Amino acid sequence: GKSTLLSLLTNAYPKISQSEFEKFTTKKPIIGIMNFEGVDFQMIENPSIESEYYDKSLTNSADILIILFNNFSDLEEIEKNIANAKGKKLYVFNSSNETENEIRKIRARLQSKKYNFVIINPKNHWGLKELKSKIFQSSGKIRVYTKSPSNSGKSKSDKPVILDENSAAKDLAEKILHGFSEKIKETKIWGPSSKFPGQKVGLNHQLKDLDIVEFKTK
Repeated sequence: GKSTLLSLLTNAYPKISQSEFEKFTTKKPIIGIMNFEGVDFQMIENPSIESEYYDKSLTNSADILIILFNNFSDLEEIEKNIANAKGKKLYVFNSSNETENEIRKIRARLQSKKYNFVIINPKNHWGLKELKSKIFQSSGKIRVYTKSPSNSGKSKSDKPVILDENSAAKDLAEKILHGFSEKIKETKIWGPSSKFPGQKVGLNHQLKDLDIVEFKTK
């Protein structure tokens, strides 16, 4: 299931087991790049926990752990082996032939445990869009655009600047160019963190995902 999921989310082409009896197909970590709305994520498939090829240090150092499981008994065993992992955990139930009623019960059980979770079906790609969104939400990052010049015909830059959550307008300016914040005389904001379009704010204004920022220099 892990190799199939990696191939669906990224540009990687891992060897995928064709039989339930063919275990431990992945013998070394496989890297792929997932793009979500302008943001690239490096994703690594770790060999199975039961495999001699499993890399515990990779699990313990990951920023986000995608825990793919087919049943709750397997999940209990997986959790015992990732107790020392520091990254945020995203639980992914790999659905196949479950009925709608069974899916409702699985969802209720995951909700009762207060897990950050997604239910997917790789066969028909159901849930993959939600999974990508959850991966981004778990990353602790935000996307901020810069305002395009009025005569460009565009309202914002083509690609976002990636910042940590709780970043301020000053952090954006410094990410664009070190020392740039000292040259700014006016900052305007459009988007989720603004009270109204084009709001004038200070450099300490906290930004939110999908904000658009315009800087005017001295």
